[in-house]
Amino acid sequence: MAKAPGFFAEGERVGVLTAQPPGRVLDYLAPEGGCQDGAFVEVPLGPRKVLGVVWGAGEGDFDAARLRAVNRVLDLAPMREEMQAFLTRAGAYTLTPLSAMLRLATRAPGLGDPPSMRKLYRPGDGQPARMTDARRRVLAAAAAFGGLGVTLRELCDEAGVSASVVKGLVRESALSEEDTPRDIAYPRLDPESAGIALTDDQRAAAEALRAAVRTRAYGTTLLRGVTGSGKTEVYLEAVAETLARGRQALVLLPEIALTAEFTARIEARFGTRVPEWHSGVTMTERRRLWKMAGQGGCQVVVGARSALFLPFRDLGLIVVDEEHDSAYKQEDGVLYNARDMAVLRASLCGAQVVLASATPSLESWANAEAGKYARLDLVARVGAALLPEMCAIDMRTETLPPGRWISPSLQSAIRARLALGEQSLLFLNRRGYAPVTVCRACGHQIGCAHCDARMVEHRFLNRLMCHQCGESVPIPPACPACGAEGRLAAVGPGVERLADEAAALFPEARVVALSSDLFGSARALKEQIAGIAAGGADIVIGTQLVAKGHNFPNLTLVGVIDADLGLQGSDLRAAERSFQLIRQVAGRAGRGEKPGTALVQTHQPEHPVIRAILSGDEEGFWRTEAEERRRAGVPPYGRLAGIVLSSPDLQEAFDIGTRLARNAAPLTSAGARVYGPAPAPIARVRGRHRVRLLVKAPKGVALQGPIAEWIAPVRGSSRFRLSVDIDPQSFF
Repeated sequence: MAKAPGFFAEGERVGVLTAQPPGRVLDYLAPEGGCQDGAFVEVPLGPRKVLGVVWGAGEGDFDAARLRAVNRVLDLAPMREEMQAFLTRAGAYTLTPLSAMLRLATRAPGLGDPPSMRKLYRPGDGQPARMTDARRRVLAAAAAFGGLGVTLRELCDEAGVSASVVKGLVRESALSEEDTPRDIAYPRLDPESAGIALTDDQRAAAEALRAAVRTRAYGTTLLRGVTGSGKTEVYLEAVAETLARGRQALVLLPEIALTAEFTARIEARFGTRVPEWHSGVTMTERRRLWKMAGQGGCQVVVGARSALFLPFRDLGLIVVDEEHDSAYKQEDGVLYNARDMAVLRASLCGAQVVLASATPSLESWANAEAGKYARLDLVARVGAALLPEMCAIDMRTETLPPGRWISPSLQSAIRARLALGEQSLLFLNRRGYAPVTVCRACGHQIGCAHCDARMVEHRFLNRLMCHQCGESVPIPPACPACGAEGRLAAVGPGVERLADEAAALFPEARVVALSSDLFGSARALKEQIAGIAAGGADIVIGTQLVAKGHNFPNLTLVGVIDADLGLQGSDLRAAERSFQLIRQVAGRAGRGEKPGTALVQTHQPEHPVIRAILSGDEEGFWRTEAEERRRAGVPPYGRLAGIVLSSPDLQEAFDIGTRLARNAAPLTSAGARVYGPAPAPIARVRGRHRVRLLVKAPKGVALQGPIAEWIAPVRGSSRFRLSVDIDPQSFF
């Protein structure tokens, strides 16, 4: 009997890719019973047993007598051919070893464990006879996990209690304890359930997306809609069509804090909650979701960028919400842009991509202009809500005492909102209390011992923190340089300092600071955002976290404290990012029935970017920015790659960088130019000196091959590192 295609009988040579060094496919012998291409297997690697994937037939150039056999085939859905192709092509594009790509695709615990039962805890029907703070925390944590349930250990860790507290609540029926299979399918969503009534513009856009999904073919659509125009409801119609066709959908969000509100909208639309994939999800739930994605046991996944590497059985739609957001670029480990990789993955599995944003990235705008992407526009807010009025506050004419940042004009506007019972938002894209701590006796600025970066004061935590490496130390009582006591001063504003200023100016107001480092967990951050939306604050102080899709119905005033901050420096995307960020944060105002206003504090009201922000001429801004990029030959009208050399030895990094610059023939022959070496803007991180080179080429040049040839001869010490960033988003 002929064997099935892609099946390897016992003893046949098979290639197995593991997530471990040496990073290439190794030959093994198929186990008893055989195995098929794509099967997840356990193989011996040295003295260890590791997880791998059957990656086709073995190469056959190794002595068969010395080959070791696959230990066992795991009870997991085999990796599909399109997923293997995705990892291969993504690795080739980013110049990442296949083993590292496989690590991205298998980031779930216990994949090799056999099926088993577990006890899950959910909210019960009873009420505890006695309520304590510990019990209250347990019940709140269990409610947050909802119908998904949570294990005893995870519940104890989340609530900060011992197991006895949980067991006591079980005895009083305040919690239910159930034996369930460890990995089961998620509840089915109802694609036929009615959504909210759509406007004519929304309905037309939704039908265009539904029609695209029905083709079961690849396509990418840029869904551009002003803030509050209902983009989410439009692409949920595409999700409904995907479910009706029996396929799976993935919705990528740039910020964990957005998932709570979004999953609630999914539940309202389709009748049940959907699983999430991000760093705030428990290990138990990660394993379950990974397995169910491959088996078709989940229909929709909401997640961060890494969700793109889940093993979906039949992925039919990928939505990249806030597609312009820089959070989609992975800046360490495997350097990839999830927006671009979403397009690649969809092209391999016949899926549609929806790139949704009020302020698209110039790359997506240019692709739509060139006809590579379809484009749909929503030009008006839904219902009675109107776009906020945008006004500049010229800080050159404002009188502010030293150490103050809220102008008199902005103060008056806030007081007017307080009198009306409305909310105000003050935006400053700088975490902590102050960016610099300086000694007034000797002038010393406290820096990180491991990085070329100043320590940022976080007064709420009474610590100095390095935002590069995470180093954290208590705020010293005396200057570490001269020993003078009581002479350390905070210089410049951060959101914590702004919150103190707002509390002093408006003592009657409830002031809340929103910054990712002020919350111990993603769940705590979500709860705070929900509380603000419910009216639990009068003045919100926030970093860029507040610009990302939140809906505060009673918020009618946005004040941008330092609009000039993002215009500084030489980043080629500085203008684009400033435009996007300020337009996005301004869009938080007036999303309910009350009109909104955005006041932009600036010392440069005549700056072209500030004028574009105030006028709302987005198409004019994109065309001007596109023309400047085109003349400079930079993305999206040229190619860039960043090379970072790092070592504890500065001379080693510079010597290797110099040799690379002098021997750049593989690049120059391809039409590329090399700039550098030069110290990176942040020249030392975690004790490692960093040297950069920049490769620039015309748009049509494929850089990966020439770069691979160029860096292949590089040899350094065991401490030396070289990383390649294709299409860099930042240049630190």
